[in-house]
Amino acid sequence: MSSEEFDLVIIGAGPGGYTGAIRAAQLGLKTAVIEKETTLGGTCLNVGCIPSKALLQSSEHYHAAKAEFSEHGIDLGEVKLNLDKMMDRKSKIVSELTGGIKYLFEKNKITRIKGYGSLKSAHEVEVKKSDESTEMVKAKYIMLATGSVPNELPFLKFDGKTIVSSTEALSLPKVPKTMIVVGGGVIGLELGSVWSRLGAEVTVIEYTDMICGGMDKGTSKRMLQILKKQGLKFEMSAKVTGADLNSKGATVHFESLKDGSKNSLDAEVVLVSTGRRPFADALGLENAGIEQDDRGCVIVNDSFQTTVSNIYAIGDLIRGPMLAHKAEEEGVAVAELLSGHPAHVNYLTVPSIIYTWPEVASVGYTEEQLKEKGIAYNTGSFPFSANGRAKALGHTEGMVKILADKNSDKVLGVHIVGPSAGDLIAECTMAMEFGGSSEDIARSFHAHPTLSEIVREAALAVDKRARQM
Repeated sequence: MSSEEFDLVIIGAGPGGYTGAIRAAQLGLKTAVIEKETTLGGTCLNVGCIPSKALLQSSEHYHAAKAEFSEHGIDLGEVKLNLDKMMDRKSKIVSELTGGIKYLFEKNKITRIKGYGSLKSAHEVEVKKSDESTEMVKAKYIMLATGSVPNELPFLKFDGKTIVSSTEALSLPKVPKTMIVVGGGVIGLELGSVWSRLGAEVTVIEYTDMICGGMDKGTSKRMLQILKKQGLKFEMSAKVTGADLNSKGATVHFESLKDGSKNSLDAEVVLVSTGRRPFADALGLENAGIEQDDRGCVIVNDSFQTTVSNIYAIGDLIRGPMLAHKAEEEGVAVAELLSGHPAHVNYLTVPSIIYTWPEVASVGYTEEQLKEKGIAYNTGSFPFSANGRAKALGHTEGMVKILADKNSDKVLGVHIVGPSAGDLIAECTMAMEFGGSSEDIARSFHAHPTLSEIVREAALAVDKRARQM
């Protein structure tokens, strides 16, 4: 048994865990974090958000050098890909950021315990070390922040070489000639875009009739058109039934959900990106009497308490969008609640971003959700093609759409397809957080020439006052 007892022990050092730990330490709680991996940062920092964005950026530069620079009067001659150097850059970024979290732990006097943590009781966590030894850690409060792992399909088992998850797809040793992406969600579209730009022929097989199922339908349709124009191929409303491995890769079998026809495609690499599931494996929930729902999510109340009052759960382990910034806010909220401060997470204003090119960003309700709820609304949209800054950048694909309450004009949702959409959505998130109206956005200064003017014009268009069309 460890001689130390902590105010708060967190299992998992991903975005929710490490951010919550830092806030707890700032508020005076004696805090420890248990993490099984060598580095801190969880999936997001090590094999998720950050490395994928590094590769997306590098692949965009490569594509621009090959296909776009000449339009700017820049002649480069033959452009060659150095995949090893691209991967090294990605790894360096990850290393610098994980090192940064280590520094923050030391600065805030957070105890880092390396090993696999599992609950033994409501106040005890057993830590299994790499040498098979164990340590028992006691805490007044415990926060579960173990995140999620990729879904593995029973008929498409990961082998790490031909049938891969997002983890392996971030470190392929060479550009495959052909790639099949099973699942047209965020991860599949982002990584499919990376390898397509680097030279792979990519086909996405999607079970439903639209990419990114939770997306606004109009936005989804527009994005599908753009990605097809970029060279990605799509098999929509198609169910994958299995795959046969061979010396050249795999033959993936699928059938149409429209007419039942059976088809197959060959590929060197098959990326299975059919979502993620909460990672509660061997977490010992049953030892503490913690309940899960039918999807494996830990059940919590509005204060993130599990069915055991001193144990909390956050992030991908509970219901809601599996997003790093959502987990961060929940981790901070728990730390503040335990310290006697008010805390609240507004799930309507959790922005969602897809880092394809162009980017896709959204916050709030979709049109489909508003119709389902019977909420009357007005809509205003404006294209990037009419914006001076977008034309100067040479990237005019996309649009901004704002949904506002028909009676109060309160902003209910915003959907953006276009360059820097992930940054532009922040203004809209802020407006919604403060209960702002489309007129509030429309009457606020937006510097010229900037992409943010498109947001303003879309807000003006809600009241049919757009000035640049």
